[in-house]
Amino acid sequence: MFAVLKTGGKQYKVQSGDVLKVEKLAADAGEKVQFNEVLMLGGDKPVLGAPLVDGAAVQAEVVDQVKGDKLIHFVKRRRKHGSQRTKGHRQQLTLLRITEILEKGAEKSGVKAAIGAGSVAGVAAAVSEKPAKKAEKKAEKKADAPKKADAPKKAKKAEGGDDLKQLSGVGPALEKKLHEAGVTTFAQIAAWTEADVADMDEKLSFKGRIEREGWIEQAKEMTKG
Repeated sequence: MFAVLKTGGKQYKVQSGDVLKVEKLAADAGEKVQFNEVLMLGGDKPVLGAPLVDGAAVQAEVVDQVKGDKLIHFVKRRRKHGSQRTKGHRQQLTLLRITEILEKGAEKSGVKAAIGAGSVAGVAAAVSEKPAKKAEKKAEKKADAPKKADAPKKAKKAEGGDDLKQLSGVGPALEKKLHEAGVTTFAQIAAWTEADVADMDEKLSFKGRIEREGWIEQAKEMTKG
């Protein structure tokens, strides 16, 4: 049995188990989607839609969001010096695996309808997800934020610490950042592991400065002295 479905302005003939690429859909990898625009059902008793087959649908699993082959578009106009242009484009596509073809009962399946990412409905769905994601990020930031009660402890610790400005590239601003992160002595820096360096890079946006400036080696030398 096969079906002819319509999506993204194109028609596709599919069977259960087929893998195909279609215009990008508003869905994540692993999600199940349903195409309700079925133009024809084939098999022992073919059914033609007018223009769609009532109650029919094609269900598929989203494998991944991918990009198509690069297309080169070159424009050159005659008798106009310098009027030429080359543009490259890779179309955004969704890789699908067809799981089931329904002859009827599509409206009762409960599976999410396949919506194009560039359609009005797809854009509206993406916009509605943004406030929820922002709320989640705010909650995470609040949970990770240091408590006010910890501030005095950090200040006291910094008073009895080392002068971190002796490290290459460390000024008052960077030293303050390190103190706020609880780093006040050369011994702490000398004991950093690769995981600690990556964590500090991410937390304080050092962008590889620690390894580039050689802070760990410098800190080890200073602890020896």
